[in-house]
Amino acid sequence: MKYLLLFIFLFSVSGFSQNDSWKKVGEKLVAFKNDKDNVQLTGNERNIDKVKIKCVQGTVQLKSVTIVMDDGEEKEYDARGVGILTKGMSSTNFAVPNKDEKVKRIELEYDSKGAMVINKRAKVEIWGKKDKDD
Repeated sequence: MKYLLLFIFLFSVSGFSQNDSWKKVGEKLVAFKNDKDNVQLTGNERNIDKVKIKCVQGTVQLKSVTIVMDDGEEKEYDARGVGILTKGMSSTNFAVPNKDEKVKRIELEYDSKGAMVINKRAKVEIWGKKDKDD
């Protein structure tokens, strides 16, 4: 019984410590080739501090992620270490270079894996998060 209570306590504490304030801010269908795409962010969710890429269909291998701010500032991240993302997988978090500005767009360089005849094109979503301490 005490182990069950300990498990419930640990589960509830971890639930409170997780910040679920990630919001979908964009999405893109990607081609079956090496390519570079711009993803314009949607809505008013452009004032964010972190970005991550989530694969929701197909398979994609990120090469680089560039965050472009409204004021023109850019930050490029080498994303080759992320590996191959398949449906349901997300990249690591990428920090926004200037938290005082809004994100204008995300540039993705990638290699989509698969074949047109067999697989659907890969689809990725861009998720953004605002840090709570701001």
